[in-house]
Amino acid sequence: MAELVYRPVIGAALGLFKALDLKIDLRGSEHIPTRGGAVLASNHISYLDFILCGYAALPAKRLVRFMAKESVFRHKVSGPLMRAMKHIPVDRSQGAQAYSHALDALRSGEIIGVFPEATISQSFTLKGFKNGAARLAQEAGVPLIPMSLWGTQRIWTKGQPRNFGRDHLPVTLRVGEALETSAQETPDALTVRLKERMQELLEAAQHAYPDRPKGPQDSWWLPRHLGGTAPEPAGA
Repeated sequence: MAELVYRPVIGAALGLFKALDLKIDLRGSEHIPTRGGAVLASNHISYLDFILCGYAALPAKRLVRFMAKESVFRHKVSGPLMRAMKHIPVDRSQGAQAYSHALDALRSGEIIGVFPEATISQSFTLKGFKNGAARLAQEAGVPLIPMSLWGTQRIWTKGQPRNFGRDHLPVTLRVGEALETSAQETPDALTVRLKERMQELLEAAQHAYPDRPKGPQDSWWLPRHLGGTAPEPAGA
């Protein structure tokens, strides 16, 4: 079926990346399958993460259908776009409906994008994980692919002004090998393994990141344990 909206939106996003002169460093995209269902699980540090996660699937010529909060679908601009791109609304008071929708999509061969933290981490460290990504992968019998990104918080994140200037900001994306899943492992245990692997990928992305804060006023985007001034995880 033709993607009359998704592919033009991708073109617009690539145009935005070029306009901002983002320096995107993507590694591990070969772990995203070229066909069949999969769950792509990523950390969440900015409003643009779903766009960059989708970018990671482009070398495999795949489109990612993201699970996103239902309020985004009520917006007069984003709502029609999200529905046309077949993303999945999540009403937290009726989560079973979104879960069933995602499960059907996986079984039909789609890649579903999930942020297990369920919200942006203002400390830029991993928050507690929901087990939905693990449950979906196990029940659908599809790969669970961990991913971490870094640098997107410098463009647009919660509590900070947007930076859409041509600042040549670097963004690092790291995709890991799919985690083996089995019916004998509980979703919670699989979620623990997922978080551990995503932490490793996050540290790899941070280590590869070429920029450092230029001074105390520019250290807001770096976590406290790395010498920055982002909020402590407990207070974020």
